[in-house]
Amino acid sequence: MKLHPLSFLLMCLCCMVPVLLQAAQSAQTIHKDRSNLPITVKSNEMTADNKGKTATFTGRVVAKQGDITIFSDKLIVSYAETGKDVEKVEASGNARIVQQTRTGFADQAVYDSRNGRIVLTGTPRVVQGGDSISGKIITYYVDDDRSDVSSDGDPKARVEAVINSSARKNDAGSR
Repeated sequence: MKLHPLSFLLMCLCCMVPVLLQAAQSAQTIHKDRSNLPITVKSNEMTADNKGKTATFTGRVVAKQGDITIFSDKLIVSYAETGKDVEKVEASGNARIVQQTRTGFADQAVYDSRNGRIVLTGTPRVVQGGDSISGKIITYYVDDDRSDVSSDGDPKARVEAVINSSARKNDAGSR
């Protein structure tokens, strides 16, 4: 029996105890450090703030670094205090992050390329094939092919997963 990666991920998340989750988050993971790759940004406008160490792009923004592409209405690139290293990239307004077959949607997304992590907030949802997951906060680890999805302690918010069987996915491709 072959499990879809997202299905396997969801089963693992459901079975973890908080202690294991905390240990996994604190453990050093091996990932592609994209921080040394160039970031190409296209937009309608750009404003640079050298004192504030930021560059703000607005209007149909498309940013690409390695295999990750970010689409949004506004993108703020924050630089480290020393040097020209990018510290983080914040996308807001219709944020969409694409990596291979996975696409994340949110009102806001913060991308930390050094740690290989994207945090999605504001009605976040991640889709892969016919499967999807949503919650209040989605932390997506781009190289580990895993996500943490939470309701952020809100008793009214819920995590929701839609998992399609592999037979149904195969039928959908033949239509």
